[in-house]
Amino acid sequence: MKKWFSSGNAYIWMVSGAVSISMIIVIGLLFLIAINGLGYFWPKDVWELNYQDRSGKTIKLIGELHNEERISAKRLQEAGIETPPGQNFVTRYLLKVGNREFGNDFRWIEQFNIENKEQGIKTPEKLLVVERLAWGNLYGNFVALKEKGKVVAKDEPGYIELLKKVSEVSEKRKEIEKISRKDVGEINSLIEQLRLDERKLELDKRKNETTMKPLLEKKKILEEQFKGLQKKLDELNAVIKIDSIDVQLADGKIVDVPLGNITKVYEPNSFTIFEKIIFYAHKFFGFLYEEPREANTEGGIFPAIFGTVVLVMIMSIIVTPFGIIAAIYLREYAKQGPFVRLLRIAINNLAGVPSVVYGVFGLGFFVYFLGGNIDRIFFPESLPHPTLGAPCLLWSAVTLALLTLPVVIVSTEEGLARVPITLREGSLALGATKFETLWRVILPLVSPAMITGLILAVARAAGEVAPLMLVGVVKLAPSLPLDGSFPFVHFDRKFMHMGFHIHDIGFQSPNVDATKPLVYATAFILVALIFLLNFAAITIRNHLREKYKALGSL
Repeated sequence: MKKWFSSGNAYIWMVSGAVSISMIIVIGLLFLIAINGLGYFWPKDVWELNYQDRSGKTIKLIGELHNEERISAKRLQEAGIETPPGQNFVTRYLLKVGNREFGNDFRWIEQFNIENKEQGIKTPEKLLVVERLAWGNLYGNFVALKEKGKVVAKDEPGYIELLKKVSEVSEKRKEIEKISRKDVGEINSLIEQLRLDERKLELDKRKNETTMKPLLEKKKILEEQFKGLQKKLDELNAVIKIDSIDVQLADGKIVDVPLGNITKVYEPNSFTIFEKIIFYAHKFFGFLYEEPREANTEGGIFPAIFGTVVLVMIMSIIVTPFGIIAAIYLREYAKQGPFVRLLRIAINNLAGVPSVVYGVFGLGFFVYFLGGNIDRIFFPESLPHPTLGAPCLLWSAVTLALLTLPVVIVSTEEGLARVPITLREGSLALGATKFETLWRVILPLVSPAMITGLILAVARAAGEVAPLMLVGVVKLAPSLPLDGSFPFVHFDRKFMHMGFHIHDIGFQSPNVDATKPLVYATAFILVALIFLLNFAAITIRNHLREKYKALGSL
């Protein structure tokens, strides 16, 4: 044994074992996130059962099974629930009963309280699931399709017609959203710009009838366009409010649901396996490109994905040149001495500063000081409403660039230190200047190290939340930071971020049972997004490494 340790093989096995255990833990964690997150989109059977509540009254329930667990009888007894004698553990189910406007949409039920528990749970094919814009899902039986309050179809023909109507209403709702956000948004933006132009004339003491005439003419044209769009919106809203459906709930009550509030209707108990796969793909990709609703407990996460990608890209554009230039100066041009050594120590220490400290610094310096002064100098007509003097995308990207700057500097410096001195001397001996040697010989060899620094910076920045909560991220952003309106990239807008979205739905949502699978799903998408960003950077790094391999071997 002593000989084995002295040979060094023991340490190799220890390191290999530690790496293997770490990989198993990481893969296991990703597998857990994937199972809990991606399973959320699979269409679940809808149960129909009779259940005896605590008062002894038998009630009928309809809902989806979301969770099942075995729990100690003692724990239920402490909660005031009587359990059958002789049972130490009992099974209970978490049922999503929906119909949120009438009570809680999740309910725990004990197996022993289900009437005729061997055959009491039924899954009738005709049970309907109605996904709504507000109040979550509705579960029940389809009764009738109505138009202007009058029944026009029932039973199977009515359900087939309902599917067509829901598709038509969905298209009209997309048109309403396009007009509301794009067309009306552009007009409001232009009207606001005219107001700022008027304010600027007033500040410059040039406001008079002559200078105001073109502004008033433009404003009149825009107001006419706005009235036309508003009229069209009213017509479309009136159309989607014409139709409705009657749904019979578990307690026998019939409710009227406007089609304008419905996003999807389906009968999951009648799905074949192929239909379930199609439904799963549709719902999963809908989760990626739809916007959140119902306080982020329903809908998708597209604004959060988009905001995260745009933030990381802008941060990369800012941090990469600054980090590389700083590393080149410290390694190639700065006179090595106490000051440079102290500077390197400071850079290394910055890498260990808690991220929330960067957020406080960004809020105080970038937002209030720098942004406030920029507003006073360049945007006085907007005051007291801030333009860049408030948390926004720009200051979030700059704060994250500052946070990841030490990583890029250290990685680039290490790459510069690995370049053989003979390459520098050979280039200078052939008559090249120091800058030409740096640009044509050294930097191509160091480019993989630069990309490595960028990879580490992206990996850290994409998952940061604490600083962003202070300098620009919000729960729900009405507009994306990048769109088709000039100037296309809106640095002064707040944005959504996947890390903050996970924090919000996981810790701030009042409906924990509804958001729990969304936390897993969003976390999985975030990990996948970071992987894709890193994979793209690693591919570029490997290409550069192969391209300059021959030069490095000289």
